[in-house]
Amino acid sequence: MEEQVNKLVQKTWAKYRETPPSQRVLIAVSGIPGSGKTTLASLVTKRLNDIHNEKSPGCASTPVAAFIPMDGYHLSRAQLSAMPDPTTAHERRGAAFTFDDQAFLDIVKKLRQPLLPESKTIYAPSFDHAVKDPVADDIPIHPTARIVIFEGNYCSLNNGLWKDAAELMDELWFVEVDFEVAKRRLVARHVKAGIAKDEEAAARRADENDLVNGREIVDRRLEVHEVILSREDESWKPEAQGGEIIMSPQ
Repeated sequence: MEEQVNKLVQKTWAKYRETPPSQRVLIAVSGIPGSGKTTLASLVTKRLNDIHNEKSPGCASTPVAAFIPMDGYHLSRAQLSAMPDPTTAHERRGAAFTFDDQAFLDIVKKLRQPLLPESKTIYAPSFDHAVKDPVADDIPIHPTARIVIFEGNYCSLNNGLWKDAAELMDELWFVEVDFEVAKRRLVARHVKAGIAKDEEAAARRADENDLVNGREIVDRRLEVHEVILSREDESWKPEAQGGEIIMSPQ
């Protein structure tokens, strides 16, 4: 994985250096649940900021790269309950229809606008795993953030507003993983997060929701610029990134 990460970081840094100061570089990382896309996107963002800090000492407070996970664009539990079939909506949380695709497209459009001296900070939502709902305006994207890396299941989906958002990106990356590998990761994640009471329930959830979504993500994927292979090595595991566990909000 280290070689793949270094390649992506150097490629992105070169693209940033070639981009006019009035523009941002927008990159979207997608993949099926359990692929490792969040780990990759957050790591690339960190490495880009590290390079920026090395080349511009004293600029740690003005990061050049920002990271926006799609988790914050989940519909709230209240919104799911208001749907015509709330039971199915809650059971299928994580499917494309349980996200606010319009809000996601809106922020991509805002970040695509030219940067001007009067440009203001733009805010994206985050996700509170404790309450299992989004938190509005929680991730600041300062005008100094010239690289924005988005991450989410549907960032390269060839359908509706997801496609519209994808077409505004400078690059699309896709993290490819074997479905059985993803399932093992999801089972462990669901049990650890308390989403499922045991491995049997976690496996059922993975089969009936996560991997169903995964099949749509793979089958309806747009053409992408980079395909990153996710393998079972220590550097890929979220635990290797500062002890942080990345969990999807189900």
